[in-house]
Amino acid sequence: MDSLTRKHLENLQSPDAKSRNESFVYIMEVTEKPVDWAYEVWEDLLSQLKHRDNHQRAVAAKILANLAKSDPEKRMIRDLNEMIIVTKDERFATARQSLQSLWKVAAAGKELQNKVIDNLIDRFMNCTTEKKHSLIRYDIIQVLKNLYEHTLEENVKLQALQLIGMEEDTKYKKKYLTLWRSLKKPGNGR
Repeated sequence: MDSLTRKHLENLQSPDAKSRNESFVYIMEVTEKPVDWAYEVWEDLLSQLKHRDNHQRAVAAKILANLAKSDPEKRMIRDLNEMIIVTKDERFATARQSLQSLWKVAAAGKELQNKVIDNLIDRFMNCTTEKKHSLIRYDIIQVLKNLYEHTLEENVKLQALQLIGMEEDTKYKKKYLTLWRSLKKPGNGR
């Protein structure tokens, strides 16, 4: 790992919010492509998923999601449950941000894709007792849409449409369907 990246990773713990944010943006940009240093920070990020500060939990989840493509040892298969736990965080914003990043984990390989989709389906079907369950369902449909746009796998689209079909509230069903109407066509920016 180069010294600039190391410094930005260290800054994620800085008491200065501006410094933390700049470093987060840098790390997210760097990890848009596979990196060779993922395992140097992997265990630390996993432990950060349980940090007392909800912002640290969200940051760790987003970075781990980005690092899933840099995981030749397939550790994410073992650690996926730790990521899923954060999608149910006591702080709703942290839970949503973690949930919204799951498409990147699913895009890292077929086995991960299947596990993430299974978790999303289960959550969609069983979240009705949670506060703001319609937002959770919306995020799940968005995750599946992002995954579909990345992979163009029809089964991902079919899963999303089946879940939308299960929604009993017409207002929310329409809202979820609008995500798929705005679907990017292959070759249009992806």
